[in-house]
Amino acid sequence: MPKNRGKEGSDDRLFGQEFMLRKIKEAVYDMSFLLERGYGEASSCELAGNRYKLNKRQQQAIKGMSAAVSAIKSRKEKQISKENLIGKEIIIDGFNQIILLESILSNAYIFEGKDGAYRDLSSLHGTYKSVNQTEEAIRLIGDFFQKYKVKKVVWVFDQPVSNSGRMKTKLLTIAEKHDYNWDVILENNPDKVIANNEFVAITSDAWILDRVPIWFNLIAELLPKNYKTLVSC
Repeated sequence: MPKNRGKEGSDDRLFGQEFMLRKIKEAVYDMSFLLERGYGEASSCELAGNRYKLNKRQQQAIKGMSAAVSAIKSRKEKQISKENLIGKEIIIDGFNQIILLESILSNAYIFEGKDGAYRDLSSLHGTYKSVNQTEEAIRLIGDFFQKYKVKKVVWVFDQPVSNSGRMKTKLLTIAEKHDYNWDVILENNPDKVIANNEFVAITSDAWILDRVPIWFNLIAELLPKNYKTLVSC
């Protein structure tokens, strides 16, 4: 089992130095400007990234932080507060949220988007492997929803991803132990399933956020105050 999630040896140089942060913030501004004017995500990221001489990992970060003004407005209008979770049914983008929390618990760099959603630089590459922080991440989510008395939580995972079946078993075992009202489903196209659902969506995926009727920013509630490796724009 890998020990931690998300942080690479070069990240302190890429994201922890003041002059680098200035470049990243300027690149996010430029990319968001281009997105608002109809440029595609890939071309906008490449143009902004090349202008500020950002490497691939830094460009991945600005892609997660940038958004058109119109997209930000739409996402904000659909966002609900934690006080409005009581009695609600939740659908959660499983790997997206668990991996984000694993990264936070590993003190990896986390990036706050212009839409207020938080993203990291981890990727699955077709296989998910648990880390030391996996069970703690799951418990944090479970305890939060229990505290705010949600009616039901439906976890959705990518069926083609290796070990998704093991994750389903782990979640159902934890749910039984702690009396969480959870269901876990494996889908070939989880993004579409979440986007087309009427439940409150929990994700930081921009494509999904643009399509769901309602969502809640869970990571904003679980991110520790004064988190040292947070990059904001």
